[in-house]
Amino acid sequence: MFQKDQDIFNILLGSVSEGVIVVDENQNIVETNDSAEKMFGYNKGELLKQPLNILIPQNYHANHGSHFKGFMKQKERRRMGQGRDIYGVKKDGTTFPVEAGLNPFSIYKKDFVMALVIDISVRKEQEEKIQELNTTLEEKVFHRTKELNETVGQLEVENQKRIKAEKEAKSALKKEQELNELKTKFLSLVSHEFKTPLTGILTSTILLGKYKLTEQQEKRDRHLKIIADKVHYLNNILNDFLSLEKLEKGKINYKFSNFKISKVLNEVVYNANMLLKDGQQINYPENIDDISLFQDEKILELGLSNLVNNAIKYSSEHTIIDIDITQKKDVTIFKIKDNGIGIPEKDQKNIFNRYFRAENVLLTQGTGIGLNIVKEHVGNLNGKIYFESTENQGTIFTIELPNKAQL
Repeated sequence: MFQKDQDIFNILLGSVSEGVIVVDENQNIVETNDSAEKMFGYNKGELLKQPLNILIPQNYHANHGSHFKGFMKQKERRRMGQGRDIYGVKKDGTTFPVEAGLNPFSIYKKDFVMALVIDISVRKEQEEKIQELNTTLEEKVFHRTKELNETVGQLEVENQKRIKAEKEAKSALKKEQELNELKTKFLSLVSHEFKTPLTGILTSTILLGKYKLTEQQEKRDRHLKIIADKVHYLNNILNDFLSLEKLEKGKINYKFSNFKISKVLNEVVYNANMLLKDGQQINYPENIDDISLFQDEKILELGLSNLVNNAIKYSSEHTIIDIDITQKKDVTIFKIKDNGIGIPEKDQKNIFNRYFRAENVLLTQGTGIGLNIVKEHVGNLNGKIYFESTENQGTIFTIELPNKAQL
């Protein structure tokens, strides 16, 4: 009935409801079925001969190669993402949660891996709805209990002191719980934000040792850049944590001086240029050579660097970051505009809160304390910071500082 084995294979693939992706030992895609192509948003045959990384979010690339090599050595069937969430990325760049089972096999003395992939977006949404319902129920129970306690307190005058003591105890317990939650979140954050860059540095260091030929200089340069970028990222995290500690303990001694704004901006743009993605460009403001401030120069540089670096991080390739500076009689206004992913409306009220990260950047490296630090410093200098943002269109952050600091 069938002319070739390939016909049988294609019909079997087409009958499988899960997405099927077959890769060779070099992680190149050699076969897919209709379900997989539809799941990831590709046309028929479009994925063939493409690297597997095209279906994996960018921030997972660094670790995936070593995981794949380890799996090929063991050659045992297993499920991916045990104990943690895994994600795929569609052709249009959107990410979505998946489950995947890996099945190694060999044909004609060549090793392959067949992955069965399931889109679990609906399940995740249902889990979140259930969690929201549980939270709402707990809040209702808490409020009903509180109302009942208050009623009992009103009816029993003799118990007023006891009720007051209970409220104070609950308040103290709540503060202690919040503190413990912050500590736990902080430790988890530090562990994650340090582990990922360190893994990248280690991987690049190992690979550098393998590129010994003169014609491999381009590969060496690429890994040296990866190492430099990771070290720069870790250094920024450490600086953020040190700044945060000083702010909390009130140990900041601001150093005020007269300086040209162009001097600070040149340093900010110079450092930012090393972080630009392909095709990204920073538009330098015009007519600022004669603008001066009497402020803390380093704090201004810190604030502008944070905003410009965020604009680069959360914007795609071939986009523009605009910097605009105007000086009025009593205040100087700095505007940083990008055409990036924007901030979801429901997250905007929390964007300056410590450790908070908007839902559309959870897969991007970051600590959630940079904007909090900038806001604290700007406030201490009698200035203000605010923003306008539309999701998927871009964001404009604005800093206003007095032209002359109050000593």
